Amino acid sequence: MSEPAMETVDSFGMTAERQFAEVWSRTVLSVRERRLLLLGLLVGQGLHEQTDVQLDTALRSCELTETELREVVVFLTLYAGWARGSKLNDQVEGLIERVRQARSGRADHAG
Repeated sequence: MSEPAMETVDSFGMTAERQFAEVWSRTVLSVRERRLLLLGLLVGQGLHEQTDVQLDTALRSCELTETELREVVVFLTLYAGWARGSKLNDQVEGLIERVRQARSGRADHAG
């Protein structure tokens, strides 16, 4: 890639990153509310990899609890369909198990 093309890519990346940061830092909706909206869109579009990232962030940052994530599964299954809801359920349950194992592992190492 030529130098001017690289500058365009870098400029686009910086611009996109700035726009995401600005949208996520606005105060009308909370980060939690934004995360829920984004999860609904991602599940509805069947974007499973991006859904994994958002679920992980929501749980680890305590934006959503295990119980709330499970409720999201129930709600979105109705609107996104059984197949996507089933996939989301697998994602949520797998994430909950991984986070619990990581937390118990940390507790074992600390104590």
